[in-house]
Amino acid sequence: MSFHFVGIDHVQLAGPPQCEETARRFYGEILGWVELPKPEHLRRRGGLWFQCGAQQVHIGIQKDFTPATKAHPAFYVRDIQALREHVIKNGLDPIEDEPLPGADRFYLTDPFGNRLEFLEWL
Repeated sequence: MSFHFVGIDHVQLAGPPQCEETARRFYGEILGWVELPKPEHLRRRGGLWFQCGAQQVHIGIQKDFTPATKAHPAFYVRDIQALREHVIKNGLDPIEDEPLPGADRFYLTDPFGNRLEFLEWL
């Protein structure tokens, strides 16, 4: 084949209408991701874009929103213990799961009920 995949450009998560300020607090202030400007022609749809490492996470508005409670993105973290302590200090409860050999990980539920995984390969 003449094509090849390079990686993931962005992940889109859904949120309910009018969730932008709550998303800014969680993704921007607590997780520390930088908000990116959306292209002008997409702003009317609502939602937000954030930079997370080399990838982007887009929060799209979904009128009939239902959170993704099983399907989830997994974010690779350096110093996951510091992240765990940081989210606890910010009133969030990391969700521990079955051990994954060679990794330390936990889950969070975003303010809209979406499942997020954070992991560090040891």
